[in-house]
Amino acid sequence: MTTDITIIGAGLGGLALARVLHVHGIPATIYEAEPSPTARTQGGMLDIHDYNGQPALKAAGLFDAFLGLVHEGGQASRVLDKDATVLRDEPDDGTGGRPEVHRGELRRILLDSLPAGTIQWGRKATGIRPLGGGRHEVTFADGTTVTTGLLVGADGAWSRVRPLLSDAQPEYVGISFIETYLSDADTRHPASARAVGDGALFALAPGKGILAHREPGAVLHTYVALAKPQEWLAGIDFGRADEATARVAAEFDGWAPELTALITDGDTAPVPRAVNALPIGHRWDRVPGVTLLGDAAHLMSPFAGEGANLALYDGAELGNAIAAHPDDIEAALTAYEEALFPRSADAAAEAARNHELCFDDDAPHSFIALFTAHEQAG
Repeated sequence: MTTDITIIGAGLGGLALARVLHVHGIPATIYEAEPSPTARTQGGMLDIHDYNGQPALKAAGLFDAFLGLVHEGGQASRVLDKDATVLRDEPDDGTGGRPEVHRGELRRILLDSLPAGTIQWGRKATGIRPLGGGRHEVTFADGTTVTTGLLVGADGAWSRVRPLLSDAQPEYVGISFIETYLSDADTRHPASARAVGDGALFALAPGKGILAHREPGAVLHTYVALAKPQEWLAGIDFGRADEATARVAAEFDGWAPELTALITDGDTAPVPRAVNALPIGHRWDRVPGVTLLGDAAHLMSPFAGEGANLALYDGAELGNAIAAHPDDIEAALTAYEEALFPRSADAAAEAARNHELCFDDDAPHSFIALFTAHEQAG
């Protein structure tokens, strides 16, 4: 392998790519804008699927380490209405194919599996220039540059690499999340802890919902979902935590107190997250020396639970394709993208359908019907 490989972004997909390449004896360098691996928290729980995320971790030689991170009981799920009536309750019996792990811990085992120096921290890409012949020059915020024979955009929703391939930009899908946390929940918030149960909670109504996960250490991580225009979210001053909390909680007036406490009793300031997506079926023509993976390639609504799984799988599949064609990068990228486009289009379409069913006029019953349909199909 003589082509130098540059990966922009040290998220799960970029790390999986670098790790699979390392397994095959192929070096790569990751450039990450954040100053260190601990610069920010890494989100909540992820369900890692047995048909994409788990095979990726096997290809990376990290499956046993992954099993050591699994949150016992985390595959449990329940659907409630606004009165906290349990409409569906699925315990974790150990036979499911989507064990839950914490994103930060999963990222840690990937980081720890790479040789020292693989990741260059504090290197924010600010510009990219094609040089011809499949080579590119990347400029960083500190004024330094690198040139590379293979450039991989693993840099998320607002990718700096994507414009080399596509004019597509993420667009708001009509739903915003507001994140909150309750700590020591079993002791300090027992009613809310009982409502959430051992795994995931979906308390839904038309146009809104309270979604929560139980995390290790008796932490309840809540995503309040509201079908609101972006202007509504922008009109809330989240710098004033009490006022923001009150505005969000007002949307759930009349809901059961054990559910609204997930909003009002948060131990941290509420954090807004507008949900954006690329067009379903996003693809591009082959451009020599550059490709995308993960959210940079196919950012989608989160309601299929595929984002992290596809990022891991993309990284592993690209790594395997490069290893299979070490002397022909274009053949590797062609093979990778031919498989990437249909699988990401299918996942994005499923995510969009699920999104609609979560919050349509028949919610939460439409969401329960979705569970039933998946069981019958499986």
